[in-house]
Amino acid sequence: MLGDVVSATSGAGFGIETYPLCDYVMQSVFLKMTGALEQKMKCISWEMATNDYEYRYLRYYKKPLGECSSYQEKKEIYKDLVEQISKFKNEPFDPLSIDRPNILNESSKKVKNSFMGSNLMVWAQKGFHEYQEIWSAVSERYFVHDKNNLFTNRSNLSGIGSAEKSLDEIYTDHLYRHRNRVAHNTFSYQQNLPTLNTLVSGGYIYDNYFVYFSILILIDNIFVKLFDEYLRSIENF
Repeated sequence: MLGDVVSATSGAGFGIETYPLCDYVMQSVFLKMTGALEQKMKCISWEMATNDYEYRYLRYYKKPLGECSSYQEKKEIYKDLVEQISKFKNEPFDPLSIDRPNILNESSKKVKNSFMGSNLMVWAQKGFHEYQEIWSAVSERYFVHDKNNLFTNRSNLSGIGSAEKSLDEIYTDHLYRHRNRVAHNTFSYQQNLPTLNTLVSGGYIYDNYFVYFSILILIDNIFVKLFDEYLRSIENF
């Protein structure tokens, strides 16, 4: 999907007259990525419900999910998937056994290789540099903390600075909030520009499309690895 948007904008050039395209294009690919991940979450949940009727009753009658757009709902599906793997393996499954360093490396490469030297990187050069600085601090300890937490809580991240944010905080406070604003077009009646107080706050740097893309790809890669493990557990059941 990132490759498509880079290819689609490659003929626009780098002139100053093309800069207004940046936010419009970024919003478009952002909505496509969030929507695709939401659908993938629903498909994973439906697949588990197909193979386990008790889970179907729980997740589709007693405790149904919503749009699967929030971090909390994604975490619920993560917990469900880990539990289902353990159930079919007939032994506890430790999600830390997946190759977290490789997942992080592949997620980082996807964003950097897609945008490096592209029009979008030039249009949002400051944001891209800030993204590189933010993402360089992210390591495998930031995600898949245990069977209950897709992202590691701040309280379990030793050495994190007061101005830094954990991935669940970035997702909830920035990515998810922006997703709702764009999806429901609240820009049409809200102030489109941040206040000066917002600009000088440390958290404003996390309002960054490149950070959003990285987190979405990271979540996707985590679930791909876990779902592969789930399929293997069913085959051996």
